[in-house]
Amino acid sequence: MSAFRLNTVILMLMLLLFELSLGESPSFSVDYENNSFRKDGEQFRYISGSIHYSRIPRAYWRDRLLKMYMAGLNAIQTYVPWNYHEESPGRYDFSGDKDLEGFLKLAQEIGLLVILRPGPYICAEWDMGGLPAWLLNKKNIVLRSSDPDYIAAVDKWMGKLLPMMKPYLYQNGGSIITVQVENEYGSYFACDFNYMRHLSKLFRAHLGDEVVLFTTDGAGVNYLKCGSMQGLYATVDFGPGANITAAFQAQRYAEPKGPLVNSEFYTGWLDHWGSRHSVVSSAAVAKSLSHMLAIGANVNMYMFIGGSNFGYWNGANSPYAAQPTSYDYDAPLSEAGDLTEKYFAIRDVIRMYSKVPEGPIPPTTPKYAYGSVKMKKLQTVLDATETLSFSGPVKSTYPQTFTDLNQGFGFVLYRTKLPVNCSQPTPLSSPLNGIHDRAYVSVDRVAVGVLERNKVLSVNVTGKAGSQLDILVENMGRINYGRDINDFKGLVSNVTLGKDSLTHWTMYSLSIDEAVRNGLLGEEPPTRTDQASPVALSPPAFYKGSFIIPYGIPDLPQDTYVKLPGWKKGQIWINGFNLGRYWPARGPQVTLFVPASILSTAAPNNVTVLELEVDPCSSQLCTVEFTTTPVLNATVSEHKPHRRLFSKDFL
Repeated sequence: MSAFRLNTVILMLMLLLFELSLGESPSFSVDYENNSFRKDGEQFRYISGSIHYSRIPRAYWRDRLLKMYMAGLNAIQTYVPWNYHEESPGRYDFSGDKDLEGFLKLAQEIGLLVILRPGPYICAEWDMGGLPAWLLNKKNIVLRSSDPDYIAAVDKWMGKLLPMMKPYLYQNGGSIITVQVENEYGSYFACDFNYMRHLSKLFRAHLGDEVVLFTTDGAGVNYLKCGSMQGLYATVDFGPGANITAAFQAQRYAEPKGPLVNSEFYTGWLDHWGSRHSVVSSAAVAKSLSHMLAIGANVNMYMFIGGSNFGYWNGANSPYAAQPTSYDYDAPLSEAGDLTEKYFAIRDVIRMYSKVPEGPIPPTTPKYAYGSVKMKKLQTVLDATETLSFSGPVKSTYPQTFTDLNQGFGFVLYRTKLPVNCSQPTPLSSPLNGIHDRAYVSVDRVAVGVLERNKVLSVNVTGKAGSQLDILVENMGRINYGRDINDFKGLVSNVTLGKDSLTHWTMYSLSIDEAVRNGLLGEEPPTRTDQASPVALSPPAFYKGSFIIPYGIPDLPQDTYVKLPGWKKGQIWINGFNLGRYWPARGPQVTLFVPASILSTAAPNNVTVLELEVDPCSSQLCTVEFTTTPVLNATVSEHKPHRRLFSKDFL
């Protein structure tokens, strides 16, 4: 063979090898021999942080993700809340703040890999653990099990979600390296292996055989017995101060070989109304993180930024205690995305074990104090009932639940008449603890008391036979963890007056968000003067104010916080956006985060308040105040946490 032909053959072989190398697809797998992950043929360890796109306005996704990247993270972890995207059966929403694909693309653009946790159950201190409340249309459904009705709904939802996710898998050119199946199933009473096997096959059918599927459970053998499953890589979760050696030995019970993984390393902890704001020291987080990284473990920090439970999305724990609007979590990035001492402490630890990007970190977003806004009283809920109830009244002998009335969130008004004269105070009660979750009681439009799940089961009423009895019931958030997640709302059992059950109810599902958004509430207060309440309560009522942000001033609008001095408990909207619940009377949260993305310089900013108990307007200034300083740890009456930090007890 001539030298020319030989050189030609060599050149062609080199071109062929080059083309083959270009054609090699990205890969991500578990390397059992070397106790690590393997990415594109190389050993790999992720240092990740949790961020929930559902708790952060889309306008701030880039800012938060960039801050995570600049801290030295090479991955993020996020949940997909089923009920966030399918609020009613078969109606899917992935637009705006719910654009999951847009979030994944942005993470990849910034250079972050993704650990996806699509459920179907996610916990996450999110309403009903992410499961849609319409599943409860079958009253005896066994959630998170092989119940045929539950499985049928899961199959349909995953048949929508997982094919959307498949193009974003790492081996398909996307950023998703691992996908979790279910969530902490070892903490659930059902222990249904057929259910977990079904999910495993379902995920494989939609995502293929190459993707790494995993489970997460508490760092104890008892959790892993029901939570782990062959074919799903078992990981554990635990917080600072844990015995790290013992925790990973529990993982080794299910996975004798493979990478060590803490899927939820707690940088803080959750809050409940009425308990102190949870705080975990930066030093404790840094010490445990350094220990795990030193032994080569993969770590996801939960949370790296918590964000906010806007609207009605917060969950609750059992015995019933609802979580507040803020999901700050004492995380390295605050609820508003601010850089904290903990952020820099974690960055310094990561720098010891991995390269941290050079360059400026995006700064804490500026805050602006827009000052006090005078509020004007509009209609009471009772005056506005016909306007608020788009679907009209429903009559029934006995009260129906939110689920019966096809009402997912918010409020339902229950109305009947007093069947007898009550000249002396007579107990109106829920003997079976059927108030789910908080009820505001009026007789002939006079507020007489508040009933509360597990806490206040009876109030005294007076009135004549035929007097109108109204009970406005608030859904405070569904239980998100444990055996009680099938959490029905409303009047879930009969209400008694004295010893007699009340009957002949008229119920109104209230579409308050739509009414606020569309400006349907009356601009003038009612002409009737409400009588003085014997217990110093105000009838639930709406209040409205507005403020102007001058156009043309650089950098406005900016983020802010709103506090409600003198107001007791309720809900607040700005420009039709539901910021969430306020309850400074119980605490610990006093201020609510107001992202600049919902504010306007082109028109007045409208503020609407629904005060459920006591407005300050008759005794002091009737205002809300916009400030630069958050207050998440005000004094509360109860000085103990609802559940000890990092506890994953069976429930």
